[in-house]
Amino acid sequence: MRLSSIGFILLLAGYMPVAALAQTTDSSLEIYAVNVVKTPPFEKQFTGYGIYLGKGLVITAAHVVGHWPVFTHPRVLIAGQDLPATIIKKGSFEQIDLALLSVDESGLPVSLRLRRNPICKVPPKIGMAVIDVVPQATTSSRVISPMVIPRPLQGRFDSLITTPKDSGSGLFDPERKCLLGIMSGKVQKFGYQRDHGRLVWAADGFAGYFVSAAKIMEFMPPNVL
Repeated sequence: MRLSSIGFILLLAGYMPVAALAQTTDSSLEIYAVNVVKTPPFEKQFTGYGIYLGKGLVITAAHVVGHWPVFTHPRVLIAGQDLPATIIKKGSFEQIDLALLSVDESGLPVSLRLRRNPICKVPPKIGMAVIDVVPQATTSSRVISPMVIPRPLQGRFDSLITTPKDSGSGLFDPERKCLLGIMSGKVQKFGYQRDHGRLVWAADGFAGYFVSAAKIMEFMPPNVL
């Protein structure tokens, strides 16, 4: 099965109402979560998510910003401020689903301007507990093996968690408090199920795909952090 034919099992992550997300006790990470707002021509305003890295930099999924950011005028809602954003670098969902934005940090409170959000150096391990962060909410999940998705997809979508999360939200290591990845999309999972006494290989919900910290570091322009 070619990648061009798998659209029915690979989807952009949806945007769930924040109120529907289960709370965890690790609210200290919420300070890094931002909203990314775009206003496409002749369409309604759209609000997604991103993560503040420090030095006025915000990382999000490329598809949150959209294909034509020059026309959508992206803005970042952070620390009670609504700031225009400049696109420093943008990938694509098909290649690397990341976008790096910049805002004028002089508009941010001093407590936030002094912060630096570290990107994890140690890769996630299967079974590892993780925390997904959006503004004013966090949810827990676990890293799972790519073996639960179709083999043709395993090389490209090699960093997964048990369930999908909101596009552009940040996935954190709860112990090291570092950024493990940016949520991108969801992929159909498969597993063995019993059918009339037989074990059959069948669809079994969706896994959440995130762009890993290692790929974020490769994506970042030199000397920006």
